[in-house]
Amino acid sequence: MPLNFTAIDFETANGSAASACSVGLVKVADGSIVARDSWLIRPPLGHDEFLAWNIKIHGITPAMVIEAPLWADQQERILEFAAGDAFVAHNAGFDMGVMKSAATASGMPVPESRWADSLRIARKTYHLDSYRLPSAAMAAGFEDFQHHNAAADAEACAAIVVHAAKRHEAADLEHLLKICSAQFLRIGPAAEAEKQLDAWWR
Repeated sequence: MPLNFTAIDFETANGSAASACSVGLVKVADGSIVARDSWLIRPPLGHDEFLAWNIKIHGITPAMVIEAPLWADQQERILEFAAGDAFVAHNAGFDMGVMKSAATASGMPVPESRWADSLRIARKTYHLDSYRLPSAAMAAGFEDFQHHNAAADAEACAAIVVHAAKRHEAADLEHLLKICSAQFLRIGPAAEAEKQLDAWWR
C-alpha cells in the first residue's frame, strides 16, 4: 500500500479552538507531495476576537480575514482537498479540536475523519531535545520554513511523516503508526458514538 495522507495545520485567532483563521494543506500520494493549498478563514461569530498574542505568533489580523469566507463555507473545501485521506498534524489533538469546535460553532456536523499525529511519529523516530515542529522538521531535513504559517507548517509535518516512513521502511501510514506504537485517531458522529458506548460498557 502506498504512503497517502493529507497534512493539515490551523492557526487560530484566540484561545478558542473554534477560532480558525487560516488553514494549510499538503497532499501526499505515493510518498510525494502532489498538491498544496492554503487560505484565510473568518472565524464564526462569538469566536472572532483576535488576541494580540495570536497575531504576534502568526501575523494574521482581523482586517486580513474580513472578506474571507466563514468556516461554514470552507469545511467542505478542506474535505474535498483531502478526498478521503487521513489527516496528519503535528500535535494532532489541537487541529482535531479546531475541526470539531469550528464545525460545532458553525452549526455543522463534525466531519468523520481519521487522524495521525506526526509528533508521536517524531518521538518514535528521532532522538531530540525538543520535538516541536521546527526541531522535528529539521531532523527530517526540512529547514528554514516560516513556523506558524499554516502552509509551511503543513509541509513541515508532511516532510516528517515521509522521512519517518522511509527511515522505518513503512509501507503506508497505518504501518508507520504501528511501528511507532500509535494508531489512528478519529472524530465525527461515529467516533463519538463509539466513545459513548465504550464509556457505557465500562
